[in-house]
Parts: sequence; C-alpha cells; structure tokens
Amino acid sequence: MKSFDYVRPATISDAVAAAAAPGSAYFAAGTNLLDLMKGGVSRPDRLVDITRLPGLDSVEALPDGGVRIGALVRNADLAHDPDFARSYPAVAEALLSGASAQLRNAATVGGNLLQRTRCAYFYDTASACNRREPGAGCDARDGENRLHAVLGWSDGCIATHPSDFCVPLVALDAVVEVEGRDGRREIAIEDLHRLPGATPDRESALEPGDLIVAIRLPAAAGAFSGHARYLKVRERTSYAFAVVSAAAVIRLEDGMIREARLALGGVAAKPWRARAAETILADARPGAAAFRQAAQAALADARPSGDNAYKIELTRRVVVRALTLAAAGTPERLPALPASPFSSAPGALLDD
Repeated sequence: MKSFDYVRPATISDAVAAAAAPGSAYFAAGTNLLDLMKGGVSRPDRLVDITRLPGLDSVEALPDGGVRIGALVRNADLAHDPDFARSYPAVAEALLSGASAQLRNAATVGGNLLQRTRCAYFYDTASACNRREPGAGCDARDGENRLHAVLGWSDGCIATHPSDFCVPLVALDAVVEVEGRDGRREIAIEDLHRLPGATPDRESALEPGDLIVAIRLPAAAGAFSGHARYLKVRERTSYAFAVVSAAAVIRLEDGMIREARLALGGVAAKPWRARAAETILADARPGAAAFRQAAQAALADARPSGDNAYKIELTRRVVVRALTLAAAGTPERLPALPASPFSSAPGALLDD
C-alpha cells in the first residue's frame, strides 16, 4: 500500500478544505476504499477521516413528513430502525440484502452511495481500464463480461454500479445534501452517478472536496410503504452483489395502480429509473399482463455489451416478479432472506 498522510478535521468546512487538495480521499468505514488501496487500485496521497464530524450520524424525522439520514449512519442501524423500515420497507430490504452482517455494521450510508464498481478489470491493475486510467482502454469489452451493463454503456466502459441501497432511493426520489467549497447544495440521487460516455473516470456529479452530509427521502415516498419490495438475483444468496435487481413500489386505489415507481440495479453504471414502465403502470389493473408490458418498456433500450444478452430477459422477469410482490403487499416482517427470489414471504409465488 502506498504511504499517505492522515488528517482528522474537527468541522465539515475543515474536512472540505482538506479533501479539496489533489490526491485526497474521504475516509469513514473504509469497507471499499481500503480494499482498493491494498490492491493498488486507489492510491490517495491523503486520507481525510470524517468519522468524528458532528451531526452526521442520526436519522431525523422532518416536519413535512420526510426523513433525513446522516451520511455516517451505519447501514445496519438504518435497516433495523423500526420507524424507518415501516415507512420505507424497500430501502430497508435493499440494505439487508447487501454484503455481510459484519460489513453492514461498519459501512456507512454515504459510503454506500459512492462505492466503486466491482468490475474485475477495474480491480486488476494489469488490465486496461478507462475508469482507473483514462485513455487506457477497456479490457472488459473483449473479456469476461457476462455480469456487465446492458443499459447506458459506452465503448469506453461497460461496468455496473454495485449498490443495492441506491436502487430504491432512486425509485423514491431521494435527494443528497452535499457540502462543497461553495457551500451546501442538493443533488437528486438519480443525477448523482454518471453514465460513462467518453469520460468513464468521472463517476459522479461531485466536485473535488465535495462531501455528502445527508440523504433525504420526501414525505411522498412514505405513501408507497404498503406495497414496496426490493428483489435481487445474485450468484449466491448471501454476501454477493446483484446480477440484476429491481425496486418496485406502487400505490393502489380501488384495485387500480394509481402510481408506480421502478428502478433497476446491476444493469448500468448507475441505478436505472424505468420511467417508461412507470407510465404504463399508472391507472393499470395490477396483474401479469400489465407487469410484462412494463418490463418490456423498462428494457426497450437494452443491448448486450458482451456475453450478457441473458441479463435483458432476466431483468424483465425480475421486474415482473418485483411488481407482483409489491402488488401482493409489503410483508409485516422482512423475510429471512431479504430481497431473495427464494424467500418464502407471503406473495412470493403469486401471479395470474
């Protein structure tokens, strides 16, 4: 591991000033960053430790009915907060489907948003990777790419974003509060991550020194709590990243879908909001026909980036299953296998 300087600022403004210097990186739990540093993938000159900054480790109910989550709140603490899980069950289910219990106890929600891709070529410093070294090329294009993107990819990069947590946040219109050199601003979480285009190394909308201080969910997100699920297909049920995933939340009135939200994971370099599918579902009667039509719309622009055409059909089926689960209703208790298609939670096998 490369030698680095270590600083522990006492205030948010001091942290931003320290991290704005070239070669700096924020450090909290380090569950992703330390792995990257050990492998020589990330080589910061300075770590800015934000774990002691005040006011970033609480979950706060807002006067308008929304919720504000500090960036240093632990994944496990948020998922097991009973009020939060009751209001935003798909988010809690997504959190509990990620990593291991030990990692969830350490990892922070702010760090979860900014974790790097798990593409093997990104992690292998002997491979060409435009994310790691702009202009180097992308060895994944002609390599082992069965787990790579089917939406929004470019010739420069076909990697996917690994977060489970981000997927329902995008579906529920979450907002990120960011402190930067010019003060505080807000970014819709749907706009936080960038598609690769010609600049795969620019992974987010953040500028040097920008610090995520909180995530906010609007009051309207709670209206979906009765019909909200997150579904994740992975190569093993425990401790694995999504091959594909879907967050589906709907609002039913008089047996009809009045509003639906749908976001996909594991298919692109960012969590993918399926707005065309949402339009189809609005004012539709819940059932297999409407759900299949929505799934077709969600994947209408999908195309293989390599040996991964199967992911398109797999994602369609995950969308139908997630919508079926959501329509059946949020379980009173999260299943023993959160987000798993093998869960025995009520409604798991419903279809028509």
